Amino acid sequence: MPCYLPFNRNNLDISFIVLRPVGVFTDELISTMKYFSLHAEDFGCLSSSLFKSIHGNLVVWYGAWIKRSTEDRKTLADNLVAALSQITHLAILLNHGFFEAYVGESKDGRPAAKFSTGDILFLVSMPSISNDTSDLSYACLALLRSHFSKEGSLSSTVCLQCKDQPMVATLQVWESLQACYSWLLSSDYRNTYMPYISPLTCDTQFDIFKVVYVSSDEVPHPDSFQHLQGGVCEQR
Repeated sequence: MPCYLPFNRNNLDISFIVLRPVGVFTDELISTMKYFSLHAEDFGCLSSSLFKSIHGNLVVWYGAWIKRSTEDRKTLADNLVAALSQITHLAILLNHGFFEAYVGESKDGRPAAKFSTGDILFLVSMPSISNDTSDLSYACLALLRSHFSKEGSLSSTVCLQCKDQPMVATLQVWESLQACYSWLLSSDYRNTYMPYISPLTCDTQFDIFKVVYVSSDEVPHPDSFQHLQGGVCEQR
C-alpha cells in the first residue's frame, strides 16, 4: 500500500528527518529507521516512509501525523529527536521539521502525491532569506502551475511550508529515474528554475531519492534492532 501526501493543509502535519549515515552504516541505518517507523505509530504517526539519495549520502524519514497544537507538536519533535540520539553511531541528524502542504497537482487526478517502495522522488529544500515565506511560497506555486502539465513523466508535485523555520520544500514523484534525469538535463534546472527562487532563498538544496520503505512494507522482527531501546518506545 503506498503513502499519500494530501495537497491541502487541513488535516495532516508532515515531518521530515534528514540523516547522514556514519561510515558504511547506510543499510543498518535504514533497517533501524524501519523500526523507528513502527514505534512512531505509538505517537500517532499515520504513515511513514524512507528515502535514500541516489547521488549523495542522505537518508530522509517521512512521517504523516494528525494535525496537532504547536505545544503538542514541539513535544512530539523533542521525543523523536531524543529517540534518534540513541543511534548517533549510525547517523548524524542534519535537520528535522514539521511541514504542511499548500498546493499540489497529480496526473491521475488524486488530491495527493502517491509514492511506493521503488519510486523516484526529486526533493528541494529552500530556506527563506526572511522570516516571511510568502514570496517564496508563491514563486514555487507559480513554477508548479507553469511547468507541471508539460512534464509527461512527472506523476505528482506538492509544495510544503515548514512550521518550525522559514523554509519551503517541494516533492516530485517521477515515473522513473531515467525520466527524472532527462528532465534535469533538458530543462537545465540550475539556469531555468533556480533564477526564479534564488533571490528569495539563501541555500537551496536538491537531490534525487529512491523510496526504500513505506510503512505498509513488511519489517523484520524488531528484536533485531536494539538501537532505539530507551528512545521512541519508552517515551510515551
